[in-house]
Amino acid sequence: MKFSKTKLFAAILAVAFSASAISTADAALSRKPQDNFFLATATDPLGLDPALVDDAESGNVICNVYESLFKFKEDNTDIVPSLAESYTVSDDGLVYTFKLRQGVKFHDGTPFNAEAVKFNIDRQMPENVVPKMSYASLVYGDVVKTEVVDEYTVKVTLRKPSTPFLHNLAMNYAAPMVSPAALKANNNNVNQAPCGTGPYKFVAWDRGQQVIVTRNEDYWGEPAKTQNLIFRVMPEASARVVALNNGEVDAIVGVDVNVVDQIKQAGNTLYSSEGMNVSYMFYNCRDTGTTIKLDKDVRRALGMAINKKELVETLYKGYATPADTILPTFVPGYSPNVKPLEYNPEEAKKILEQKGIKSLTIITYSGARAYNTVGGQVLAEAVQAYLDKVGVKADVLVYDWATFKAKLLTDTWDIGFVGWTGDNGDADNFLNLFSSDDPISNQGLWVNQEYRDLIAKGVSLKDGAERTKVYEQAEQILADDAGVYPISHAMVLAAHRPNVKHFLLHKVGNTYLDKVSKE
Repeated sequence: MKFSKTKLFAAILAVAFSASAISTADAALSRKPQDNFFLATATDPLGLDPALVDDAESGNVICNVYESLFKFKEDNTDIVPSLAESYTVSDDGLVYTFKLRQGVKFHDGTPFNAEAVKFNIDRQMPENVVPKMSYASLVYGDVVKTEVVDEYTVKVTLRKPSTPFLHNLAMNYAAPMVSPAALKANNNNVNQAPCGTGPYKFVAWDRGQQVIVTRNEDYWGEPAKTQNLIFRVMPEASARVVALNNGEVDAIVGVDVNVVDQIKQAGNTLYSSEGMNVSYMFYNCRDTGTTIKLDKDVRRALGMAINKKELVETLYKGYATPADTILPTFVPGYSPNVKPLEYNPEEAKKILEQKGIKSLTIITYSGARAYNTVGGQVLAEAVQAYLDKVGVKADVLVYDWATFKAKLLTDTWDIGFVGWTGDNGDADNFLNLFSSDDPISNQGLWVNQEYRDLIAKGVSLKDGAERTKVYEQAEQILADDAGVYPISHAMVLAAHRPNVKHFLLHKVGNTYLDKVSKE
């Protein structure tokens, strides 16, 4: 049997890149540097099963290994066919019939067909959902049943019309198709053994070091330009910049605004675009796990203590704008009529004194995120200083991303910081978060029934004035009731070496690298 050079080189990479063999790897890679693209990221992926993760680091790998029924255009969130070639919708908007692309195989050789689509959707129905399937309800929450019509035709029935449904099917979480055979072989969890239909296939994952994928030579579409992608983990922003400037990596994400000049002065290219994201502060509205009672008056007072405009200008140096609402201004459904909570430290101090609030606990993450390029600790400490001015002493607890996500569910805290990068360009994708009972999505478990009723109504309305009005009402409730406190919308920042061509960091936050190459 002929052993392909591609498989041999991938195997060499997998061994060479172990923590104990970095020098060997460097020697191996130096022979054909154009065949290897190194992307430095801030943290390790949480996993590589698209139904079981929701973080950007996982998504950067997933979007190159898996595909969904639809995909987004390169420069916007308009959808185009991918694994589905076409579709029809019934007059009542409840039944979607998809004609699937023929001749496609998963990386393990399993055929992609209607049975595979049904398997993936059924896996995430309410009766089958397991912990960490945080996107299942967002993507498939309105699905009643999925039926196989024939080998390449599948019919999906919804319980109510859903305007974002097709866009949901292009998303990077829950929507990508996973090999049913791989899922069965790995106990319904391919976090360690990803298997999709995409332009790259999995080789190895050295925890805390890197993930390696190699070109899928049997890909149904245009082959990837570069042979191997190596997602190298570098927690420190300064280390990523040094590695980029020295040519050790080809591109970096999680760019701190404070190092932009350093990147440019070294002759590298800064990649920036308007970000479809929001960074926000959330409040612990649960019955337990808090040191203070965060009722509406306290939540509003904490927000009024923060000079948002000053904070954003100081921290982000022009690479972010203050967020008046959760929605970025270019997302359909945004309304300039929403009145945000105003900065009023005198009133804030008065209320907090009346409520007896003298101290609280802040929980946050350490590294930079796409929606917060200075990192969670810097943001938390800036807010800590504002709270100190109104007589509230705040302890700041800082954890790496994975630990932070876990401690949100188990530890005692009062306020925290997180953010969201829109997955599909629809307003529901942002606003639905705070109508959820899932603490992974609605971190503080804020509940307002009027808000939830509006979100449920908005999802069935077609884009236009009526839908915008519903979301305007919902966002005003979110502001008035201080469900969360929007802070900023960040520019999407990355950087790459000057010889890199066709690097793409999409508005939805994913690094699609099948077209990337090096001269």
